[in-house]
Amino acid sequence: MRRLVHFVVLLLVLGAGYVAVTQPENLPFRVPWQGQTPAAPAPQPEAEGDASTEPPPDTTVRTGPFGEVTDAALEALVARQPISIPALRAREYPGSRLTVVRTLNAGSNYSRQVVSYQSDGLKIFALLTVPNGTPPKGGWPAIVFNHGYIPPQQYRTTERYVAYQDAFARAGYVTLKSDYRGHGDSEGEAGGGYNDPGYTVDVLNAAASLKKDPRVNRDRMGVWGHSMGGQLSLRAMLVDPDLKAASLWAGVVASYDVLATDWNPPKGEEKPTLDRLNRRYLRALSPNAYLQDLDGRPIELQQGTADEDVPYSFQQAFADDLRAARQRFTAYRYPGDNHNLSGNLRTALNRSVAFFNDNL
Repeated sequence: MRRLVHFVVLLLVLGAGYVAVTQPENLPFRVPWQGQTPAAPAPQPEAEGDASTEPPPDTTVRTGPFGEVTDAALEALVARQPISIPALRAREYPGSRLTVVRTLNAGSNYSRQVVSYQSDGLKIFALLTVPNGTPPKGGWPAIVFNHGYIPPQQYRTTERYVAYQDAFARAGYVTLKSDYRGHGDSEGEAGGGYNDPGYTVDVLNAAASLKKDPRVNRDRMGVWGHSMGGQLSLRAMLVDPDLKAASLWAGVVASYDVLATDWNPPKGEEKPTLDRLNRRYLRALSPNAYLQDLDGRPIELQQGTADEDVPYSFQQAFADDLRAARQRFTAYRYPGDNHNLSGNLRTALNRSVAFFNDNL
């Protein structure tokens, strides 16, 4: 699979600067078949001393008498892929009590703390904000805050998305921004947001941990995601029905078949193509194949047309998928703005706050 490399962009906003980049990694779009007729791969001998290595996802599939792949067979194949929505739904996400690691300088009307929680047996760190005062009846509404790709070795809990998180905290929301596994002081390895389920598991355990906090109203929980965090947020919504609404900024949310062919193809080369069988497979593997399971929970989309990291066409493609699935959404287009909506940041934040006010 061709490696998809993206570049660094700089944002200075409200006095808090950060660098956000998209991730040069292999996406989960390795097609299982080189031709139209699928065949079981030949078994590979196990390397000596490598018995603990997990086997790769099973890509064998039964075909009909004429070599055709039925929808049922394709669904069974997809369900065996760890990144798929069926596989994620088959897991458990108990979360844990949020443990305070250290208290930070307070915001204007809210507290800030570095906390930790458990995910897959790993200690994951996060930045928690809680409004001051007595919680309303039932608890404060809460937002699981999912950041975009930043090189894990450069990531610092308190240096990223400060102004973004502040906007929701000021508006009376509990927010929790996770340091995905392998980021900052979080345990585990940073496996990537697209070809590995780990980050999504961390997000779902973050949501489960918030539900355990007596200050939080578990019936008023949403997700916010930027770039890679948009993909994580979409998966989380489709796995956890307690997440009632999602605001996705410049999200990597086009269907997998679109991402495999349209995301930064190498310059000077022809755009990659997929045969019908592999396109069916990637479409079925994509979270977009399950949008009907949103069951009317609303989505907000915001993106700039000059985004050089995630094509604006991805928001358009996702909007088309939502329409086809007859799901509720609102989409905002910012002509000439970049990946971080630097030119319209205050407007975009106000719109997201209003969106959650209306839907949580």
